[in-house]
Amino acid sequence: TGEIGKCTYLLSGKQDFFCLLRNYEGSFLGRLRHVIDIIDPSTLFVSEVTTCNTVDMLLWEAQKIKQAIIHPDTGEKIFMPFRMSGYVPFGTPIVSLIYNIIHLKSWLHNACVNFANRNATKPTPTSKFLQGYVGAVTSAVSIAVGLSVLIKKANKLSPATRMIIQRLVPFPAVASANICNVGLMRHNELSEGIDVVDDNGNVVGSSKIAARHAITETAFTRVVLPMPIFVLPPIIMSYLERLRFLQSNRRLLLPVHGLVCLVTFGLSLPVALSLFPQMSQIEASCLEPEIAMATDCKVLTYNKGL
Repeated sequence: TGEIGKCTYLLSGKQDFFCLLRNYEGSFLGRLRHVIDIIDPSTLFVSEVTTCNTVDMLLWEAQKIKQAIIHPDTGEKIFMPFRMSGYVPFGTPIVSLIYNIIHLKSWLHNACVNFANRNATKPTPTSKFLQGYVGAVTSAVSIAVGLSVLIKKANKLSPATRMIIQRLVPFPAVASANICNVGLMRHNELSEGIDVVDDNGNVVGSSKIAARHAITETAFTRVVLPMPIFVLPPIIMSYLERLRFLQSNRRLLLPVHGLVCLVTFGLSLPVALSLFPQMSQIEASCLEPEIAMATDCKVLTYNKGL
């Protein structure tokens, strides 16, 4: 049991996520607060001992640490660079990718983040992980390289055509790469299904339909994620570049631009992840017949992943 605003929460196991679902994830602002806790970079420096001690503690701060570090399905620690709290600190090169077209490290990191934050109710064989990893990185890099070639060729076109390509092509290319990344790194869920649970946290069955919903919702967040990075930095930099200080110190333009992109990335991440609840719900009647007949609950819950 628990109440928002109080620092004590009597939670354990998966039950904490159902409490969060009821108390937080029913609204966008609630989900935003929940996501900000999960992506807080300070949790990257929590020690092994502290992590183990906080799993069963009652303090709200302990729940924050647990949600940021422990996978809700496996109960195991997520490797530090691949936690959502490490997405911005370790994924900063993705900003360079968007403006410098290709940076392999960004796609490697993205693939690992998507896998580490998947629904893990079903084990993923190493062979399938490697297949997904190679496919995700290959597709993303291929799109990035194709975009690079297209923009270089655009330099030979008319100014109007070149401007259209440079402004309109990068976003769908990056969004497509992100969708491929999520789909390929989590393709095992589509073939094996994911667990759906009732109001008491009991597993009712394994659903491929719920898996499709989970991956679709996650992929959509990856489409929204880069949007602000394409819009805000150019607007902000157009103003900053007119400042006398930067005009007399041109060498600072690049680091200032990088900082603006980093801040934008850091702000867009919680907003994108808050679009859907991490613990999503679906009507039992929309799932496989055998699952719908196995429970009296009208609505079932599944871990969408992040």
